[in-house]
Amino acid sequence: MSTWKNEEEARNQIKELVAAYYHEFKEKKDAFKEGDRISYAGRVFDEKEMQALTDATLDFWLTTGRFADRFESEFGKWIGSKFVSIVNSGSSANLIAFMALTSPLLGDRQIKRGDEVITVAGGFPTTISAIMQYGAVPVFVDMTVPQYNIDVTQLEAALSEKTKCVMIAHTLGNPFDLKAVMAFCEKHNLWLVEDNCDALGTKYTIDGTTKFTGTWGDIGTSSFYPPHHMTMGEGGAVYTDNPLLNRIILSFRDWGRDCVCKSGQDNRCGHRFDGQFGQLPEGYDHKYVYSHLGYNLKVTDMQAAIGCAQLEKFPSFIVKRRQNWDRLRKALEPVSDKLILPEPAESSEPSWFGFLISVKPESGKTRKDVTGYLEEHNIQTRLLFGGNITKQPCFDSIRGTDAYRCVGDLKTTDYIMENAFWVGVYPGMSDAMIDYMAKCIVEAVK
Repeated sequence: MSTWKNEEEARNQIKELVAAYYHEFKEKKDAFKEGDRISYAGRVFDEKEMQALTDATLDFWLTTGRFADRFESEFGKWIGSKFVSIVNSGSSANLIAFMALTSPLLGDRQIKRGDEVITVAGGFPTTISAIMQYGAVPVFVDMTVPQYNIDVTQLEAALSEKTKCVMIAHTLGNPFDLKAVMAFCEKHNLWLVEDNCDALGTKYTIDGTTKFTGTWGDIGTSSFYPPHHMTMGEGGAVYTDNPLLNRIILSFRDWGRDCVCKSGQDNRCGHRFDGQFGQLPEGYDHKYVYSHLGYNLKVTDMQAAIGCAQLEKFPSFIVKRRQNWDRLRKALEPVSDKLILPEPAESSEPSWFGFLISVKPESGKTRKDVTGYLEEHNIQTRLLFGGNITKQPCFDSIRGTDAYRCVGDLKTTDYIMENAFWVGVYPGMSDAMIDYMAKCIVEAVK
């Protein structure tokens, strides 16, 4: 027979047990020792996330629900966006952000097959995959070092009568030149999509106004995959201040439907059975009217619950990432003759995702020499994702076709592909870990 007086008492006891379980079996208690494995990224959590996950599990709602609503509201207030839609990954966020711009509801500004989108070849493939899968044409512009972002001096050369959009990522927390890119987009009436998956929490100032990256353009995207700035396991978000874009984003996320009712809700508009849509019979159930060919990319409420707990900690994560980056940057200054060290973009306050380094060819060392040494010493390294994406096997069948075009020879992008790598600065890293990484990097180049 149960000893609980009510469900709330039962939940509280279960969550207390979860907290005890965390402290007994999951809490990290051993200090770092030289030689211990240092990952490039990792989850930073405590009993609060595990309790939130348990709370959502006990609801057993399973799909998008109260925790998703709460996260969208709180995240929107924090980042400064009017409309937030959470999805199942950052890649899905990029997919929806692009596909929203293909909606016929946008009239003359609708992106159609064959239209062009300016971007960069150096980065993560899902920034451009939706563009190509839809049948639009990515136009690849070169990058700069040491910011590792788009070379804005090539924007005008990339422009054509088919250009409709600029869609680029902020690299590892370092924002691209938003002032120049926004001026270009405004001049030519282009959409701007900020892939903010690696830069959540970065601030940028234009003409005295400071805002978070992801909120300057028409649409911003974020990822909540475990290595990212905050996590809900798999997860992402799409955000905008434009009510029409928000309506389209929700449609593409939720099967392409025209209805805006939440899961489990009926007849929010009060006109469920009295509309006329397309060539459907008059009064056809609005819950089954589809204005777009969409997807189902929602999150579960369990994921959203973890995100709610993470969001409370997130400001401290940003501070720690900046501290770790600054400490590593200072420690590597003595070998700046052998390495190109990263520099924050002008007018920015980055929320760093990683510490990106290029090994100077004249140093007598190759990137492989350095990363090999670090991996041998249990320090995890990463390259700048796909390097020059046009050199990847996925381009073998379309290389040399009109499926994409490049502005110039992408010489700097190739340089980054051949010489750059990065290590982590995530908030789970201690000063001792940062110092050990710096020591090993110095040893590797000397």
